[in-house]
Amino acid sequence: MTTNNKLKVAIIGYGNIGKACEEALATAPDMELTGIYHHNDNLDNLTADVALLCVPTREVPVYAEKMLRRGISTVDSFDIHGQIFDLRQKLAAVAKEAKAVSIISAGWDPGTDSAIRALLMAMAPKGLTYTNFGPGRSMGHTVAAKAIAGVKNALSMTIPLGTGIHRRMVYVELEEGAQFETVKKALLADDYFAHDETHVIEVPSIDALNNVAHGVHLVRSGVSGTTHNQRFEFNMEINNPALTGQVMVSCARAAARLCTEQRYGAYTLIELSPLSLLPGDEETNIRALV
Repeated sequence: MTTNNKLKVAIIGYGNIGKACEEALATAPDMELTGIYHHNDNLDNLTADVALLCVPTREVPVYAEKMLRRGISTVDSFDIHGQIFDLRQKLAAVAKEAKAVSIISAGWDPGTDSAIRALLMAMAPKGLTYTNFGPGRSMGHTVAAKAIAGVKNALSMTIPLGTGIHRRMVYVELEEGAQFETVKKALLADDYFAHDETHVIEVPSIDALNNVAHGVHLVRSGVSGTTHNQRFEFNMEINNPALTGQVMVSCARAAARLCTEQRYGAYTLIELSPLSLLPGDEETNIRALV
């Protein structure tokens, strides 16, 4: 921590999420931004208590391990659901050895929606939860589409079909000489898209389509004790990068508190106390929120 007791935070990666993190940090009363680094910059001179990893999801493990080994705690928005637990286990060992904290998948889904799903299960232990995304732009899927060879630019839209089933509408702007069928085949084989109904559409320009709006509709129907027909719904309509950046900044606060308590390791958002995400002292927040 600095002499003014503000948490020192650095940003690695300066795309949509990196810019949103910068905006969220500017409004955080207990933090200060120490530097913004593009993900291909030399990071040897980076100094911070916490580094926000705003890099593509598949690059998160490399940057997280690099920062953690230097004793710098990290927060990321890794979003491949099926790989989160394994990443947590891997980074936990590195963080504990370096006496640092890694908070992974700190976005809104996975992230805050994960915490809401856990609370709904506590309220109705038996039942079904459906998470319906969109309609809106998926940043993770868009980045994955852009990484396909031959793609100049891309936009992946998530269309909810109900009961947790989604359609992916992927618009691609091709590089000169690229073959659409080759790009389409590679994209459909990618793990980001292989599990949903996905339509790939070639367009002359992505700029005319681009929109960062998104949303989610969570529904749980279940049983409280022996009482059936309990139903809960949660809705939000959001600017995708802005919410992701805000959650990451809030989780930086939690990472610092875990370090103060010497609870080194890797954590997902459902393992954190909601109070640890908020500025101010716990007693004041408890009085205000309970």
